[in-house]
Amino acid sequence: MTRTMIAIFLLCAITGVQTLDVCASCHVNATCDDKPDGSGKVCNCMYGFVGNGRTFCQDKDECQIGASKICGQHTICHNTYGSYYCTCLSGYTPSNDMGVFIPNDGTHCREVDCGQPSTEEDTVLLSKTGTTYGSVATFVCDEGFFWANGDNTSVCGADGLWTRTSMVCEEVDCGQPSTEEDTVLLSKTGTTYGSVATFVCDEGFFWANGDNTSVCGADGLWTRTSMVCEEILCGDPPLPPHTRQVWSGSSTPGSTATYSCKIGFYHSEGNNVSLCKVDGHWTEPNISCKGNALLQNTVHAVVGLAFSFCCLRPNSNQSNGIISIPVEIQCGTPPSIPHSVMLWDKTSTVGSQVVYQCKSGYKSVGEGNISVCSASGEWDEASLLCQAKCGPVPFLANSEVVWHNRSVVIHRCVEGYHSWRGSSLSVCGISGVWEKATLKCIEIKPPIDHLYVFNENCVHWKAEKYEEDMEVYKVTYVGSRDYQRSFQDRRNKFLSSKAGQLELCLNLLPVTNYSISITAVSARFTAIITTNTSLPVPSAPVVHYKEFETAIPTLWLRRSANTLDPISLYQVFVLPVEKVMVFDCSSAGHQDLLNKSKSSSEYITAQILVKHIGSEMNFTVGDGFHYGGFYNAPLENGKNYYVILRAVTQWKTALKSSCILWAKVGGTSYALRVSLLSAVASVGLVALAIWGGYNCIWFFKRT
Repeated sequence: MTRTMIAIFLLCAITGVQTLDVCASCHVNATCDDKPDGSGKVCNCMYGFVGNGRTFCQDKDECQIGASKICGQHTICHNTYGSYYCTCLSGYTPSNDMGVFIPNDGTHCREVDCGQPSTEEDTVLLSKTGTTYGSVATFVCDEGFFWANGDNTSVCGADGLWTRTSMVCEEVDCGQPSTEEDTVLLSKTGTTYGSVATFVCDEGFFWANGDNTSVCGADGLWTRTSMVCEEILCGDPPLPPHTRQVWSGSSTPGSTATYSCKIGFYHSEGNNVSLCKVDGHWTEPNISCKGNALLQNTVHAVVGLAFSFCCLRPNSNQSNGIISIPVEIQCGTPPSIPHSVMLWDKTSTVGSQVVYQCKSGYKSVGEGNISVCSASGEWDEASLLCQAKCGPVPFLANSEVVWHNRSVVIHRCVEGYHSWRGSSLSVCGISGVWEKATLKCIEIKPPIDHLYVFNENCVHWKAEKYEEDMEVYKVTYVGSRDYQRSFQDRRNKFLSSKAGQLELCLNLLPVTNYSISITAVSARFTAIITTNTSLPVPSAPVVHYKEFETAIPTLWLRRSANTLDPISLYQVFVLPVEKVMVFDCSSAGHQDLLNKSKSSSEYITAQILVKHIGSEMNFTVGDGFHYGGFYNAPLENGKNYYVILRAVTQWKTALKSSCILWAKVGGTSYALRVSLLSAVASVGLVALAIWGGYNCIWFFKRT
């Protein structure tokens, strides 16, 4: 020891000056460490702070060197007091599926993937450029609909959801179907896509071949029928023995031929008119003409005598024996009969005939429809009388007249009824009586009726059938979610049954809007119903309960499979031990899950969205980071805590939750009881834990 050192030592000893305590002078954000050379103590600012360790230690902004250098590509660096954390840029998501991360945990930012785009109502996905952030999906209208207005594209957003299109698809309407030549519209099921129009041949025509239906197509046009209607022709009318025929030469339905007996024969009995019917055949005239020898001889004698008298008698005014022939007798124009037409060859000499025929819509009364030019120069008076034919159009129950004239009527069933066998034609017969249609119209009952949903998963309907036939039902159900645009649940089921009451369970997913359509295939009838499934109690994750003596315990969980990830989250509650405690699983955060206030007895230390969690997760309580806007505050040494994990599912005003005791931190020497109570409205697991020293007894029951 040198003289100087000895002097200083002695001086200190004499004056009583004490050596400085370096550790007592360290800044609150510094630690007191041994010097590397062992010569004493030194104050060093803690990690995340810079300064001299004694008079100041200020926060170090780690982010100033750049986010890509400290956090990685596609990131944002957030400086905090004494630390920092990282998040991903818009359009990217962290590989650990958590909202924040630190650069040394291996997390990187990957591009957002929206999954498969879901279709809007009445639309079909045409193409997509991909499923990641910025990808574009293009849609077209479904078959039977056309693009009326709006944008037909959807874009994958930074939130992992596809944007909604504004595309409006309206149903195709073909308007009223037009008739082809020689056809008449009989009925139609509607005017929209897939509707069917049925045609019949016009009066006087028959269906020769081809299809008699037209369908409203996706292009808004009715298809052309291949129906061929050919004119009904009866050919030449029959000619009964000993008769003369008066016929206009027309052989279309409604045409007539009239008969009279030849000279020397008389009309004994039977009808003297033949009618061309709609079936293409003439009715058979049953006129009977019988011969009369006396009449024939008399006629011949009278004609001979008249000729000798009139034509061979010498004219006294002429000479040289020249015979003078008088002017031939003419009867002139025959008289008319009301409501009739004359069949006349324009000759009016003795023996000429005119036949009267009642006009369409009238029937003949009596047999005398022939007038003969007599030797007196006058026409015999015909006794024909034409009366209105058949009368008013016949009435069929629950039907209406589609088309008619005086002799043919086409009927169809009125709205709400459908044809059930029988002919739809009424024909005015030759006897003046309607041959009434045999069409039967029965009330239409929907093939699928009284459709409703029960137990949120099953559908029930009544099957209306007119015969006990087997019906095939196609059930299509499409589910969508307001909170998950990329979600779509589309499934089909088929059911064959003869039953009148049917039930089918579909295993619908929770919190989903469903449109269920049921089609009776053979009846070509579809019924649609919508339903919304409710919010269930979330399943609690699988955890390993542990007791820790450290203030920064790391806990483990395995998440349960859940289709409600977008509206589900986990909350970590820290409960400082205060003798006997009761924790209500439904109370904290019930009104607002993002409420960051905390009571003196319990607080939320982390909130994590379930969709950001993989199949498993480790979580360290008290690591000083923020999770979902909640500060994971360090635990105080020497204090006892319980850690409770709550699973929460919330959509709009509905909230369901379940809780499980996750861990105990620290130790306690007195009896403690913790009760986990579920909400009254919740149906979940209720766990009752009774603690005494180191003994633990669990009672489980379902509520």
